[in-house]
Amino acid sequence: MHIYLTDGEGREHRLDALEGWRVMEIVRDHGFPIIAECGGACACGTCQVEVDPEWASRLHEPRDDELDMLDQNYGGPWSRLSCQLIFTAKLDGLRLRIADVALKDAA
Repeated sequence: MHIYLTDGEGREHRLDALEGWRVMEIVRDHGFPIIAECGGACACGTCQVEVDPEWASRLHEPRDDELDMLDQNYGGPWSRLSCQLIFTAKLDGLRLRIADVALKDAA
C-alpha cells in the first residue's frame, strides 16, 4: 500500500504505507522534513497537509480540535492534520502535499 506525497519542491514521492499508522508517522519515517512538534496529539498543527481534492471525500470528517488547529494555521479547504489521518486499505494511493507551515526550516 502507498501514499503519494508532493514535497516542498513540487516533487512527488511514492511512500510505502502501513495500515494503522498515522499519515504523519508515514511521512516522517520516510525522512521528509515535517515538523509534527506535538507527536500526534492534535495540539500544534505543524503536520498540516493538503489532501488532493479527489481524496477528500474518502477521509473522515475532522473533529473540532483539528478544525481549530487548522484555523490557527490558515488551513485551506483541503487542509488536514496528518496526525489525525489513520492509514487504512481504503486510503491506498492517497495523494497529498506537505503544507508550507509543516516544513522544517532547511537553514
